[in-house]
Amino acid sequence: MLERMSKNNLTKLVEFFKRSGQLKKVSRSGWVKAGIESPESVADHTFRTALFCMIFSSLEGLDELKMLQMALIHDLPEVIVGDLTPSQKIKADKNKEEDAMKSLLAFLPKKVGSKYIKVWHEYASGETVEAKTVRQLEKLEMALQAREYGKAGVKENLKVFIKSAEKDIRSPAIRALFSCI
Repeated sequence: MLERMSKNNLTKLVEFFKRSGQLKKVSRSGWVKAGIESPESVADHTFRTALFCMIFSSLEGLDELKMLQMALIHDLPEVIVGDLTPSQKIKADKNKEEDAMKSLLAFLPKKVGSKYIKVWHEYASGETVEAKTVRQLEKLEMALQAREYGKAGVKENLKVFIKSAEKDIRSPAIRALFSCI
């Protein structure tokens, strides 16, 4: 398919990758708010969340591809709207995230963009087993990052991140992992 795409559409595809790459420059706002110097980026968080999803889905017999897709795109709108903590999010932000996601996916061929907006909506609604699992694994990743900051000597109060993860993780399998971090 790529060989048949026009130069303009190939350029748009490259623009999608460039913009997505900006997640490497977006710091995780929760860590910034907590006073962490040089906090992880949204891309760092996304990478490890995707690894969690890859391994967990294989071990638990879930749809690996769908979970990886969700993990990789779940925070993509943050390239435009920034990384907001849960306490900062309001209904209007959901609309901004939706608009941001649509504007980013508009760089992709229509069929591909339509596919990924559906995946993103599935994640956002949190109703399917895969979406629920990805959301909980995302929290597990955050808790692990908090522990790593603590072990590296960060003095800020990181318990709020651990408590948040503990509250949101419901899956017995993910709780088993959580108990080991």
